[in-house]
Formats: sequence, structure tokens, C-alpha cells
Amino acid sequence: MDRWRIRNFCIVAHIDHGKSTLADRMLEITGTLPAREMGGLVLDDMELERERGITIKASAVRMWYTAQDGSQYQLNLIDTPGHVDFTYEVSRALAACEGAILLVDASQGIQAQTLANFLQALDQNLTIIPVVNKIDLPGAEPQRVAQELCDTLGFRHDEILFISAKEGTGVKELLEEVIHRIPPPGGRTEGPLRALVFDSKYDPFKGVIAYVRVVDGRLTSPQPLRLMATGASLDPLEIGYFRPYLTPCPALETGEVGYVATGLKSVQDCRVGDTITSAQEPASEPLPGYRPPKPMVFAGLYPAEAEDYQNLRDALEKLRLNDAALSFEPESSEALGPGFRCGFLGLLHMDIVQERLEREFGLNILITSPSVEYRVIDSAGREIPVRTAAQLPPPQRIAEIREPWMEISIITPERYIGAIMDLVVSRRGKFQKMEYLDQGPQVRQGERRVILQYDMPLSEMLVDFYDQLKARTQGYASMDYSFADYRPGKLVKLDILVNQQPVDPLSLIVPQERAYQVGRAMVEKLKELIPRQLFEVAIQAAIGGRVIARETIRPLRKNVLAKCYGGDVTRKKKLLEKQKEGKARLRRIGRVEVPQEAFLVLLKLER
Repeated sequence: MDRWRIRNFCIVAHIDHGKSTLADRMLEITGTLPAREMGGLVLDDMELERERGITIKASAVRMWYTAQDGSQYQLNLIDTPGHVDFTYEVSRALAACEGAILLVDASQGIQAQTLANFLQALDQNLTIIPVVNKIDLPGAEPQRVAQELCDTLGFRHDEILFISAKEGTGVKELLEEVIHRIPPPGGRTEGPLRALVFDSKYDPFKGVIAYVRVVDGRLTSPQPLRLMATGASLDPLEIGYFRPYLTPCPALETGEVGYVATGLKSVQDCRVGDTITSAQEPASEPLPGYRPPKPMVFAGLYPAEAEDYQNLRDALEKLRLNDAALSFEPESSEALGPGFRCGFLGLLHMDIVQERLEREFGLNILITSPSVEYRVIDSAGREIPVRTAAQLPPPQRIAEIREPWMEISIITPERYIGAIMDLVVSRRGKFQKMEYLDQGPQVRQGERRVILQYDMPLSEMLVDFYDQLKARTQGYASMDYSFADYRPGKLVKLDILVNQQPVDPLSLIVPQERAYQVGRAMVEKLKELIPRQLFEVAIQAAIGGRVIARETIRPLRKNVLAKCYGGDVTRKKKLLEKQKEGKARLRRIGRVEVPQEAFLVLLKLER
């Protein structure tokens, strides 16, 4: 295919603004799939994506479109996620394209992820086509939203398109604009082969399948290949493109998007961001690749049955190939046995990984409470990364504890400003600035939307911050966040002791002023979850050697006097004394089994 007739583009938007629906209409108009195979959200083929109604993985598809001038064009579309936790997927998709369709809901207007994705596309120097979607809705205000795009993002009114992806209105005109506005791919046709791996997945029959964008040269099937970063050599089993299922073809030309079935069985040999080149005539320099993602949330994953440890390791290796943002390393816990400490981009990312492990690999796993990575400055001035409370050095060796802070942007109608400020300040947030998005007399009082920008500790965003934000704004607020820096804080280690024994997975690093409230809530919750024993069980929250909260689980009491039908009272006293000694001995040597639900107690605690 002549690369002047190739267009590579992606669709970016806030969550639920109609990206996947627009992709469906494009597939329908271009005849990529026959009508009988068209269903709702074709590119969202993962079961979890259909259940939750969100895009989790970026999906690629090749379409052939005959323009109004009679010329045929090859359109390579990448549909991207909209949730902030999957921003890394978006960044990889943008690197494989020359243009992006920025989609905005005509009833909701610009949201937090709209701004974030727009800035990402600008950083990549992509051609951006602004599109107002859902103009068929009764509450749609396309002209107001178009004015927002002009005022906030600097577009001209004549370059904004108005469509209804559901009805198909304006989609053909959008495809024409894609051809006219988005430039064809660059690259050297005669140069040595360089293909960027922008995604990958594991297939049990074909091995690692690398999703590639050919930047220079030509990729053919019998050609021996080499991965420049890992040095792995391979003979491709199959080369092809997405339609949207895998469709074999003899070669991929400069500028085209497709896949290579590598046959590699080791997931470490083919990494996202690597460069594929010819083994016989290799390129001198690899492509820039991607900046590695930085995990923000950490949690322990443990198999419910110890014999499933190796199965969990294999599943995580295969899942990491399909999800480049996932990281993990082995760890061991006295309470839970061997497992893995995993890094995630956010809580939704963590939830998705857990569900995929259970569904796709049939594993029964336990996931501990999420935490963040702290930086501890010890008395010698060294910086130590700490991901769990158990890794903290003794208090006398700690000079300072630093925690990660995030820059958060919240877009909301102005009538909810007070509720949001109250929520963020209660989570130790620091106000930065406030700007109004909507201008002009046509906006009703209380309906103008504002951007609130705060700095806030990442640990305060875990658990229920986003839920509280949606609840206090009746679902109208949207949020985006990015890492700011590490800042010192007054933090302490909160230990939980069950029957005088510390339970490491339940230990926490918490702000000093909130240690009592958190400790009190934890011991009260654990009292409900831990079953009664034959002896009294003390549940304590402690900082260092000082107990700050305690609950006691009363023992089960066997009636040892039931067999006494009268007789001498000394016999009864003797039986009671013997029972008392037995309970005291049990309290010293008895072990309390902490149920698995208790390790998720932090997720369920009400703030």
C-alpha cells in the first residue's frame, strides 16, 4: 500500500463519551465487518469490558475507505481507554499514530480526562480533530460545548465536527476529515526495518503476539527478526493485521499497523516499547520506545492454596505481557505464606487485574489492602523505598518519612464547590487554584463549571475518595490526577496485635493525627470478623510499644459443672479452677486463625 494513502489515528476521550460506539459506526460504514457480525462495542471484546461498559485495553483495527474523490485509503484505528488508571494505554496508542480524534459528549462537555488526553496528544505533536458527540440526546448542548472547546483548548469553531456515533450522523464527514487533516505516516521505505512494539498478548499456540507499527523498512514473513532491547532472535510464525480479528498477510509496509506472531514462549523476551529489526540487516539505533509506567498503588497477591503459587506466578507473567503497566516481585508473609507484591496504576487497575486472574486463569487469590510507596530517610542520610509497613526500619533509625503527593484536577458545576473543598481538605489536600470553564451570560446561575486544582497525598485517594467525590456531587464531578513529588510528613507505623502477636499484613503507615481513629476502627472491625475461641483474645492497635486501642473477644465457655448434680461444693471449685488453668495455658500457646476477610478490612472501613 502506498504510504501516502495510509492514515493512523486513535480516538481519545473521557470515560463513557462514546469512543467504542464511534469505532463501531466506522467499522459499519467502511464495511470492515459484515452486518451479521456487527454487535455492540465490537472492539471491546473482553468480557470484563462488556460487563462494566468501559474500555480496558487499547484495540486496533484496519479499515478500507473509499473517499469522495474515488481514492481508496487504509485507515488504522486504535480505540483507547478513558479511565485515568489506563492513561499508559493511551500514551502507547498515541505514539503509534499521526492524529487523534478528541471526542467530547454534547451533554457533559469537557471533563478531566478530556484535558489530560488533549495535553498528551499535544506532547506527541499529533493532529487533533475536535468532535462533539451525542448531539441526538435530548439534553445535548452542542454549541455550548463547541464554545468550551474554543475557549479552553484553543480550537477554532470551523474545525469542530458534530456527530452522533449512535445514529451514525456525521460519521462519514468525520472519515473525510481524517483523510484530509491527518498527515500520512513518515519513515524511510528503503531503510533497515524498525517496527515499534506498542502492545502484545500471549497466545498458547503462537506464543507472544507483538502489536507493531512499522516505522522504517518492510516486514515480511520468512524474514529472521531480532528484538533490539532484549536481543532475542525469532522466525515469525505469522504476520498480519487487525480486521479486527487477526488476519494474516505476506508483509507489512512502512507506516502500517499490524501484528507479528513471534513464537516466543518467554514473556521477558518481548517487551512493550522494544524495536523489531531484521536479523540479517539490523538497524543501527532502536526507536525511542516508551517511558516505563510508574506504579502508584501496591498490594500483596497471595494464592488461597499454597500449591497454586507457581500457577499464580505463570499467570502474572502472561498478564504482564498483556498489561505492560503491571509490575510484581516475590514476597512472603507469616500469615499468608508466599505471594507477590504487585504495583498498579490505580485502584480500578488493581480491581481489573484481580478479576482477570480469577476469570482467565481460574485462580482463587487473596489481595491485601492497597498501600503506596514511601521514601524513608534513615539516620545515615540514605533513602530507602518502603512499600509495606513491615519494611519500615526501627523508629530510632528513621530521620524522616516522605509520602507521594498527587496533583489533582476536579471539574464540577460551581454549586458543588463547597462540598468538594470540604472533602479534599478532610483528606489533607492543599488548594492551588480555581478557574471557570464556562463564560458568557447564556450559562445559568450555579451551572457554570470550574476546574479545582489541589495537591493531595496519594494515600488519601485510596479506598473511597472517588466514590465520595461522585456521591457529594451527584455524579457530576470528574477527576484527573498525576504524580507531583515526595514530601515529608508526620507518619507512624500502626501495628495490629492479635493475642499479643503482630499480624504484619494488617500493619499500616498512617498520619500521626489520625492513628487513633484508624486503630479504633480496625480493632472494632476485627472483633466482628475473628471467630470466638476457647480463650479470651485481645485485639490491639499499637504504635511502637504503646497500645492506643483495644477490643476483647470473649471466650466460648463450656459448662464444666453440667455433670455435677449436687454434691460437695469443693468438687465444683476444683473443676472451675482446672478450667481456668486450661484457659490461661491456651491464651499463652494458642494460635488465632485470622480469616481472609479480615485482610480486606481496610477496604471496607468507613472513614
